[in-house]
This record gives sequence, structure tokens and C-alpha cells, in this order.
Amino acid sequence: MHLTEEDKQTGVKADIISTVEFNHTGELLATGDKGGRVVVFQREQESKNQPQRRGEYNVYSTFQSHEPEFDYLKSLEIEEKINKIRWLPQQNAAYFLLSTNDKTVKLWKISERDKRPEGYNLKDDEGRFRDPTTITALRVPVLRPMDLMVEAVPRRVFCNAHTYHINSISVNSDYETYMSTDDLRINLWNLEITNRSFNIVDIKPANMEELTEVITAAEFHPNHCNTFVYSSSKGSIRLCDMRASALCDNHSKFFEEPEDPSNRSFFSEIISSVSDVKFSHSGRYLMTRDYLTVKVWDLNMESKPLETYLVHDYLRSKLCSLYENDCIFDKFECVWNGSDSVIMTGSYNNFFRMFDRNTKRDVTLEASRENSKPRAVLKPRKVCVGGKRRKDEISVDSLDFSKKILHTAWHPSENIIAVAATNNLYIFQDKVN
Repeated sequence: MHLTEEDKQTGVKADIISTVEFNHTGELLATGDKGGRVVVFQREQESKNQPQRRGEYNVYSTFQSHEPEFDYLKSLEIEEKINKIRWLPQQNAAYFLLSTNDKTVKLWKISERDKRPEGYNLKDDEGRFRDPTTITALRVPVLRPMDLMVEAVPRRVFCNAHTYHINSISVNSDYETYMSTDDLRINLWNLEITNRSFNIVDIKPANMEELTEVITAAEFHPNHCNTFVYSSSKGSIRLCDMRASALCDNHSKFFEEPEDPSNRSFFSEIISSVSDVKFSHSGRYLMTRDYLTVKVWDLNMESKPLETYLVHDYLRSKLCSLYENDCIFDKFECVWNGSDSVIMTGSYNNFFRMFDRNTKRDVTLEASRENSKPRAVLKPRKVCVGGKRRKDEISVDSLDFSKKILHTAWHPSENIIAVAATNNLYIFQDKVN
């Protein structure tokens, strides 16, 4: 693998990348950051004289999606940080994406303009209105070419529907609706209607002191528009069917792995919280990420996961210090490759992990400045626990927990991955022979 491009930004807090998402063709890649900005990268087209440039992603459009707000009723600041971006399938020349912060979802239209109209009847060339009495002849306006301009305009703003913080949004396969999820509720929206949504899940107890779990993520099934899943802080996943009832508080299927009593500890509940849930492209499997593992579930088998992959099991002995520095609450995401055969998720020290489901091989790779030279090949990394350390290994005690890869994305059909390491975006791709 080698790096094709890196988005170098200064190490300011607002620059920290908070979400990464390829569109349905993989031609565009969007990132959102803590400062409320969305940056869209576009893939270079193939050119005959520079065939190796194919695959490079360059900045296509940058816009401010959300601004900081203040909730006067609750005396709360609402961060501008982008929590999630989801693309809509392309219907025409323009692109559409949904972006959300803690409270408000916005639908953005990104379009190109390379012509401008000239020869208005009622205005002069500077755009000022002319005196109607001076207009003696009608002109036919013409379109003149101009420099290409990419515009981003908000087409819809979906707000005032969440009491708690939105943690995920998911576009339905009917492409007419989407859902937004907060800690206790899931709302279903029509993309055309901004002033009302339908509450489809509500786990808020009558007495908040009885609250034992929160919703951590939710996603629609890729092909069945009536089915969705949501995960909880207690490590369970519920599959719901909207045909069964309007309010999906009763799930159709319940996926949870019983805990091994020999592993029980003070941290068991915290590390079993599911931070991400993703359907496979085929719709047959579910992948969930908790603090130490990635699990793959078969939708037809609720009792236990089909596969369990240890992401960084060497941290099991470090949970106490990870609790003290709050890292134990980090929310790692996980992604499938286009054929559902490999899964990827992040770790600490700018490491990310890949697991091949067929060969059962796994690899640890590092996203860093040293590896970011064009055509550089990523070397597998190894972490050693105690005992003698080989020269190319890194000791578990020298891992940097401030460098973490929480957000990654995989091109829908090719071996191109995007990895967000704090405020740097790394794009790696398979070596082209």
C-alpha cells in the first residue's frame, strides 16, 4: 500500500477530523471536523500522460456546515462539531450529503457552475436594475463560459427534534427517508419535510433514575427499507422491523454475547459498550465494535457472534490507567471493504487494524508522517507485552494514547482507504503493478 495524498493542517483543535465518508461511487470523500467544516475531496480523473495520478484525491469543496449555537432554555452550548456525514446516491449532476452536529441535521447540495448568464434586459452588466423607461429593445440572454465554481448550499435544515445528542444518521434504501439517533430516541424523517419527524424508538424510562443503557449507534439495512438495527451501551444489538409497529420499542431480534464470568471486572460494562454497528454490503451480517474487539454477527443467529477479532487485547491489563485518562470511553468505528471480506478498525498510537475474514490473517498498520511519502509501502507493526522486545516491535508501555484512529472509511469497490489520525487525513491504496 502507499499513500496518495495527505491533508496537512495545523494542529488546532478545530481541525480534528470527526467523521470520514466515501460517496456511493468512491469518486468523492467527505470529512467533517470539530470546527463544523466539511471538506470534500474529489478523485483525479485518469490522464494518458500521467496514469499513476489516478487515485489521488484533491480538495473539491470546503464549506462551513454548522456554527456554534447556544440553547438559552437549557443554558447549554451546542458544539459545531460534525458527528456524522452520509451521502445520498447521485440522481443528477449535483451531489447531496447529510451532515449533523449534536442537534441539527442539514442536507447540502454541492454543484458545479462553469457558465454565467449575460445580457439581462432589466439589469445592466454590473447587476444594477435599469430604469424601465430606457429599455427600448429586448435582448436574448446568453450563457458565457466562466471559471469552474463549486457551490455548496444548504437545501434543508432538520432541527428541534432531539433532546439529547445525535450520535448517528442513516439514509434508508428507499432514498426518501433517513433516521437520526440520539442517546434515548430514534427519529424517522422524510428528506422533503423538515418540520416534523416520527419517533420510531424511545427507550427513555418514566423515571430517569431507572436509566440503565443508552443508544450508541443505529443503521438501516442496505436493501430492506423496513429494517434497522441499533446498538446500546450494554453491548447488545436490537434489530427492528417497522412493518411490525409504528413504534419499534419491541425488537424483532436481539444480539448479545453472554459475558464470560472469569473475565468479569470493574470495567466489564464500560468496555462492552458498542461504539459502532454496520451492516455488511450484502445485508447478511452485522459488525459491531466495542472497546477491545470487533464482532461479526449472522443476522440468522442471535445467540453468539460468528467471528470475534481482538483489536488490542494487550490493553486488557491497562484498563485502570485508560479509565483514569478517559481513553476507555473512546468510540472507535469499524468498516467493511467492498466485498465484505476484510474489516478495518482503529487503535492507539496511530495504529489501525485489518482482519481478513477468509484467511483469518490480521495486520497492524500505522498512519504517520514517515509513511506518507508517495509510493511508500506500509510496514506491519507489532506490539509486545513484557519479556524481550525485538527491534522492530513497540512496547505496550510506550504507546501514545493521545494519537488515536477513531474514524476510517473504505472505498465502496476498490482497495482505497481513508484514515483520520487526529487532524491529518491519510489515504492509502493498493499497490498498482
